[in-house]
Amino acid sequence: MSFFRGRRLRQNKSLREMVQETYLRPEDLVQPYFVVETEDKDFCQEISAMPGQYQLSLCQLEQRVARAVDYGLKSIILFGIPKQKDDVASSAYHPQGIIQKSVETLKRKFSDLIIITDVCLCEYTSHGHCGLIKNQYVQNDPTLELLAKTALSHVMAGADIVAPSDMMDGRILAIRKALDQHNFVEVPIMSYAVKYASSFYGPFREAAESAPQFGDRKSYQMNPANSNEAILEAEADLKEGADIIMVKPALPYLDILRRLKDRLFCPLAAYQVSGEYSQIKAAALKGWIEEKAVVLESLLSIKRAGAKIILTYFAEQVLKQKWL
Repeated sequence: MSFFRGRRLRQNKSLREMVQETYLRPEDLVQPYFVVETEDKDFCQEISAMPGQYQLSLCQLEQRVARAVDYGLKSIILFGIPKQKDDVASSAYHPQGIIQKSVETLKRKFSDLIIITDVCLCEYTSHGHCGLIKNQYVQNDPTLELLAKTALSHVMAGADIVAPSDMMDGRILAIRKALDQHNFVEVPIMSYAVKYASSFYGPFREAAESAPQFGDRKSYQMNPANSNEAILEAEADLKEGADIIMVKPALPYLDILRRLKDRLFCPLAAYQVSGEYSQIKAAALKGWIEEKAVVLESLLSIKRAGAKIILTYFAEQVLKQKWL
């Protein structure tokens, strides 16, 4: 009996492509953008810890998105940086807030672009936490009303999908009720259901200016040591009305993504977060790795593990440089 000869199907490019199991498409990728509320229309500031990523004025955002759409970008997610912050995150749900204005502007110009909005309060609170504070502790239930108001304001501005990232218990139900009561029953919710209290978020907190002013987020984000908890969170959010379940971060939690893929039958998303991006960029700038090869391998691993949707800061670059 002959032994297994896997190399038969690897001997040339055509054979390898014929039997390839996993592919990346432009439709799989979502590019995050950071938009700043500013009077300076030309504001465009590179994020020091994330080379190639920027804080943008609304005008600059519009121009950058236009170029990315020309490259083939299909979907984006928006994060807002307001001019004013306070204890109750009032800029998050103001009808003329920076995200609301951004959605309205982009939808007028790019009607086919899928616009996802991050629904959280940390960028808008003076203390940098994702909910209302009492005695230096994040209050769960009082925060739900503000999250629902924020999501509703985004949808009223034209958002296609809302993505709550706060990790408050019950926020999917609160948002679903608010949307349904205002006849937005067709708008999907992409839940950051499985969001770990990760050390990989560091560069994002510079980008979004959202670092907590005291303590940490371990009382509401998940313990990196836990796996079964991810199943509980995901199933709870689906029961409350979520349409898409997200795992964040991506690469350190591919085992979690695979477990969800094997158990659930909804679309799964994964967020290749700022720390993942920055490590690849830093090593590439040092000449230690081949950037294109590592980027594509990392994205393929996320897709292979079960993600239908990948939020990645590399989306624009991959499409612009025609790596797919």
